[in-house]
Amino acid sequence: MQQIIYFITKNSTKLLFLLLLVISLYLTVQSHAYHRSKFLHSANFVSGSIYEKTNSIKEYLHLKKENTALAEENAYLKQILYNNQIIIDSAFTINPNVRIANGYKVFQSKIIKNSYSKKENYLTIRAGSKNGVSKDMGVLNSLGIIGIVEKVSENFATVQSILNTKTKIDAKISNTNHFGTITWDGKNAGYVQLIDIPKLAKLHKGDSIVTGGESTIFPENIPIGVVDKVFTSKSSNFYTINVRLFNDMTNLQSIYIIENVNYDEIKKLEEETEH
Repeated sequence: MQQIIYFITKNSTKLLFLLLLVISLYLTVQSHAYHRSKFLHSANFVSGSIYEKTNSIKEYLHLKKENTALAEENAYLKQILYNNQIIIDSAFTINPNVRIANGYKVFQSKIIKNSYSKKENYLTIRAGSKNGVSKDMGVLNSLGIIGIVEKVSENFATVQSILNTKTKIDAKISNTNHFGTITWDGKNAGYVQLIDIPKLAKLHKGDSIVTGGESTIFPENIPIGVVDKVFTSKSSNFYTINVRLFNDMTNLQSIYIIENVNYDEIKKLEEETEH
């Protein structure tokens, strides 16, 4: 308290001047319409600028929430697309417990670890059994296939990357419907190989490679990449095709996990048939 009194006493002249200045400005504004309009205009400009900056900060802080909402909405739209049907939902909400008749559900998640420099590469995603994720679910993003879920804990899962020499994915040439298998030779992170395509198939550089219809993991026609080079051998009746991936596998973040809800039934039937 003594310090406040000392400050006022020491700066009494300056404080008195400021007080009189404020009073004079107030009286001037109140008694002259022109000055009053200018003051209000300036005040509105200042307050408007402050509100605009504040709103920009709030929008920035809410970006994560907005991005999550958009990703969930995209998952919902992909679920509709993969099931080839139109669903009208006025609330437009995603219920992960609703099983679509045609057999596919889509979840949204993020990659927290990604390897791409080894022969057998894996990713770790932030989604586990409590989110409905299980082994052998497909993983992709807006550009195409990323891999297949390998192991699952309660909150996380590991994904066998398409850049893994053990990976085998059913695929086809989009414009000819000739089927083959996607593998990786362990050399270049930007390319995979499509094998078992018969030499009868007509190929052109730039032809799209997509998932085939025989997969129990991925829906048909999910993008993979484009034909880059075609290799032939006199001792074989099949091509080996270098496929340039749509995805940059060294730069991944948001992903979608896709579940074939009929997977267990199909696998059980196939195992019983083989035995």
